[in-house]
Amino acid sequence: MFLRKNYYEKTGRTYLYIVEGYRDINGKAKSKVIQSLGYLDELQKEYSDPIGHFTKIAKEMTRQPEREILIRLNTSALLESGTCNRKNYGHIIFSSIYHELELDRFWNNKARHAEFEYNANSIMKLLVFARLIYPGSKRNAHELKDRFFDILDFSLDDIYNSLSFFNRHSRECQRFIHERITEKYQRQTDLVYYDVTNYYFETEHEDELRKKGYSKEHRRDPIVQMGLAMDSQGIPLSYKLFAGNTHDSQTLMPILAEIVKEYGAKRVITVADKGLNSGDNIVFNTVLGHGYVFSQSVRGASEEMKEFILDGDGYIAIGNDYRCKSRIIPATIQFSTEPGKKKKVLLDQKQVVFYSEKYAVRAKRKRAELLQKAADLIANPSKYKRATAQGAAGYISGIDFNKKTGEVLDTGQALALNEEKIREEEKMDGYYAIVTSELDEPDGNIIDMYRGLWRIEESFKITKSVVEARPVYVYKPEHINAHFLVCFIALTLARLVELKLGGTFPVKRIIESLREVSCSHLDANHYLFDYADEVTAALNDCFNVGFGQKTLTAGEIKKYFASIKN
Repeated sequence: MFLRKNYYEKTGRTYLYIVEGYRDINGKAKSKVIQSLGYLDELQKEYSDPIGHFTKIAKEMTRQPEREILIRLNTSALLESGTCNRKNYGHIIFSSIYHELELDRFWNNKARHAEFEYNANSIMKLLVFARLIYPGSKRNAHELKDRFFDILDFSLDDIYNSLSFFNRHSRECQRFIHERITEKYQRQTDLVYYDVTNYYFETEHEDELRKKGYSKEHRRDPIVQMGLAMDSQGIPLSYKLFAGNTHDSQTLMPILAEIVKEYGAKRVITVADKGLNSGDNIVFNTVLGHGYVFSQSVRGASEEMKEFILDGDGYIAIGNDYRCKSRIIPATIQFSTEPGKKKKVLLDQKQVVFYSEKYAVRAKRKRAELLQKAADLIANPSKYKRATAQGAAGYISGIDFNKKTGEVLDTGQALALNEEKIREEEKMDGYYAIVTSELDEPDGNIIDMYRGLWRIEESFKITKSVVEARPVYVYKPEHINAHFLVCFIALTLARLVELKLGGTFPVKRIIESLREVSCSHLDANHYLFDYADEVTAALNDCFNVGFGQKTLTAGEIKKYFASIKN
């Protein structure tokens, strides 16, 4: 605080004010009147030295932090078109991790040798924070950029132009993030979880990347396949895109080879679902000295293995609901030597089988739902198409579909439930099988390794439903990859926040809370907050960014943002 003396020439009089100086969120010096004192000549009648007296009071007001503030509001004031007085403050948590990983340094260094005028680091920050807080298109992110603190100005064209730049440095950026996580979080890469999902485009157009294939959402739109590798803590390790018509099993070898080569991993045990369980992947892992833990379809297993599974001998009961057994056998693995040519090799393999009554009940319930749908399909075939009949059609004999329209064809054969298939499936309810190269590992360890795969399945759910990575609105291959790089970074930041909180709160809930942590600009220097919960309290204990305060000054907010960059 300081004393301001305004001299008015027309009257020849001096007016005194106590004024507070401050800098706005952009660092521009400003001031506001805290108290109007009156004309100097009038004050001299009451005080022998008004200037000295009120100069001292202003200094004391500076030394004594305000417990209460008085804000005058003009109830008839109107907002100008385009005004954005509400800002999200929750993204400061993601910004903290972003700077901890030194991603600002990475993008600033890459931009030094690029021929463009925009700030690539600021654009990446906006795209990542918007993907987490206000997920949507690139245009939507640009329209909402004023909702964030600490974001520089750039145009929508700058954002689109930056996508090719981000694509060029995608692999290096993933490797850089890995190195920072290894340094700061002691990441281990001896156990890698891997899975594949796909993302759709709302278009009929296909190209080298966007292809029609098996869609996880059972859509007919072109899709792109994404393979995601994750470490044992649930933190994303690497991703790679593939054409939409690529089979899941063909994606593992390329991404694993890159992890081994670029990340310096020595021996990697890959944990994956049955879609990745192919002879090529098994041989690739074992020949290179790596390992695998893959689930095995019990219903699609050989007759000999089904007999082993259903034979009650050898099972060890674990609790009231659970039992398991295992064996090590020489397994015949068929793999590709070159396109169109196969070869067989004999490899020792451990097979772990377990049964759970809960799994059996769940399998029966799911099949009952599908059989109900199948019965309706048999009675009303015109109501269904291939996409809507998914799951139920497998239980119907004599059913076929038009390849172009997807409609149920009239083959002249009566539709009926396949009772034999239903009986065979019922036998295997509750049984799960895992095959692995880790012959000396106890059964419990193998099962625990496999159970960790749920984290990568959850990560896919987060990218699809929480950060809304689909549908994808860009169409050039390099722009599509840049889009998924943004999603990969966003997911990594969210997972690291979850890790810092000790897994107390899931990612979805953390993001939901941070979306609510917003503030409204009250006057020249103050922001009013209106949200707090147990998640924000835990985050503030961890990050110390002022969560829970009802008001913060622009200067305090600026200091918090400065503190997370140190």
